[in-house]
Amino acid sequence: MSVLATPMFLSYHQAARLKAGAQELATLLNQARQVAITRNTTACVLQAGNKISFRTGGCGGTVWTGSGSDATGSFALTDDVRVSAATANVVFTHLGTATTAGIYTVLNPSTNRTMRVTVALSGRITIGP
Repeated sequence: MSVLATPMFLSYHQAARLKAGAQELATLLNQARQVAITRNTTACVLQAGNKISFRTGGCGGTVWTGSGSDATGSFALTDDVRVSAATANVVFTHLGTATTAGIYTVLNPSTNRTMRVTVALSGRITIGP
């Protein structure tokens, strides 16, 4: 029985790892949106590899450090997932809307499967295949 269950479990584990990475990215994007709203400013989301950071006052502004970030203001995504952006950096306004819509691709490097996290101009963040 375990011979049959092991491949199914491994497949499930890899899919869950990818989904968790996409959900974690969506949570960070929502956090950047909330920073923009609560501080009545803009919040730019920057990404590099598996690290995300926010800047208040635009993409050249002040690095935001807070809950969950390290001393440099970076948030590292867990489980070694990678993120790439297909568009320019997303900037949230003080109203919670995005000045530029954005699509982020989350990659599980061990399976090369991806999921997309999309930010609409309205500020809505969705996760999809």
